[in-house]
Amino acid sequence: MELIKPNTHIDFMGRFKPALMFSALLILAGVVSIFMHGGLKFGIDFAGGTLVQLKFENPPAIESIRSGLKEIGLADSTIQEFGSPDTILIRVERSEGKLEEMGSRIKESLQTKGFTGITIERVEMVGPKVGKDLRQKALLSIVYAIIAIVIYISWRFEFQYAIAAIIALIHDVLITIGAFSMLDKEFTLVLVAAFLTIIGYSLNDTIVIFDRIRENTRRRSKEPLRDIINTSINQTLSRTLLTSGTTLMVVAALFFLGGEIIHDFSFALLVGVVIGTYSSIFIASVFLVYWESRAHPKKA
Repeated sequence: MELIKPNTHIDFMGRFKPALMFSALLILAGVVSIFMHGGLKFGIDFAGGTLVQLKFENPPAIESIRSGLKEIGLADSTIQEFGSPDTILIRVERSEGKLEEMGSRIKESLQTKGFTGITIERVEMVGPKVGKDLRQKALLSIVYAIIAIVIYISWRFEFQYAIAAIIALIHDVLITIGAFSMLDKEFTLVLVAAFLTIIGYSLNDTIVIFDRIRENTRRRSKEPLRDIINTSINQTLSRTLLTSGTTLMVVAALFFLGGEIIHDFSFALLVGVVIGTYSSIFIASVFLVYWESRAHPKKA
């Protein structure tokens, strides 16, 4: 099945300057957002603390809940709706004591304020040392993945292809992180899994284009690399759109129908799939042209 005709000749490389400006604006917006928020907003997985999920008989007022928590010294807790107005998440920075005790204390305090029909659905606790250890391991997992990618692509293609792929992957992750910061979403272990998934997806798309570029370079060695890349992208465009489109359909279904638990994970994939497809065409390929222009100006 082909969505794009084989004789299509879209000048992607002729539009690389607006594309680079667009990417720079997205990354800058993310950096500014992180700076304005005072850094990334880590979830309990990384920051440590206690999470209590309560279900109420009737949708409660957030301020009334905070008033009840004030009685037990937890007025500074983060309180938010989770999926529906009658389900509330309470995040406490403290992580001492037993899980059952923390949940029971909060429930009893709220009952004294007139709340009835409260059900404790879950209580999770992560110590500060464990949270720090998880942050370090999450970062290392991404670093190790990138190192493995450099080795693999350098072996299969050439070193400049590996650098181009890594630049595209870093571009994708930075924009996804920026989107989460601008929407004030938390960073958890689930998002690390999403980032690794995005890296894998974006890399697969990039390698398909790189493979076609390598084939065309051997066949048309006398043509400028810019023209070869344009031809290669057009030849793989139908496959790229089909893969991205079907993937987006699944991820969109997870986002809208999967529930609150996987909402952030599916949102990260939505952003990552779109940006990953875009970066395979405009970021990775543009770097190859830049590399060639430095090494062989006439050929580029």
